Amino acid sequence: MKKTRFSTEVMVVTAFMTALSVVLSKLISINISFLRIGFGFLPIAILAILYGPWIAALGYGLADLIGAWLLPTGTFFPGFTVSAVLTGLIFGFVLYNKEVTITRALIASALVCLGVNLILNTFWLTFIIGKGFKVLLASRAVKEIVAIPVMALLIVAMDRSVIKAVRNRSTN
Repeated sequence: MKKTRFSTEVMVVTAFMTALSVVLSKLISINISFLRIGFGFLPIAILAILYGPWIAALGYGLADLIGAWLLPTGTFFPGFTVSAVLTGLIFGFVLYNKEVTITRALIASALVCLGVNLILNTFWLTFIIGKGFKVLLASRAVKEIVAIPVMALLIVAMDRSVIKAVRNRSTN
């Protein structure tokens, strides 16, 4: 599906997916102490598949800023916005204009979960809560390793249903 970069449809879908990401991250996430399980990545994966890395990065960056402003769940730290932008870029570079297979979704999920969520976000947390990197890394590793296949399966399921429906609507 070829779209002009700033068409009305792209802007509307990006705004909707950004808002949906805020809702899924802030209101429909599971919070346990320092562990948060959210689904805000799903709308961003949809943006990445449909429109590429730059739109997905913009959407997730805005979702992080809007979520921090409207529904704060702690101290705002701009490093997490950087992580959100990187997540959108990774999803876009791995998934855009390519068939979304389970292998490709696993690669994108592993890069996000291990590179961004585990390494980078743990590094940001050391600034906020003052615990050592290795202590936080160990406590967060299991959650991120378990999240990889879950995230990948959800991305593939979204591609098989939502993305295919959007693409079919655009060709008719």
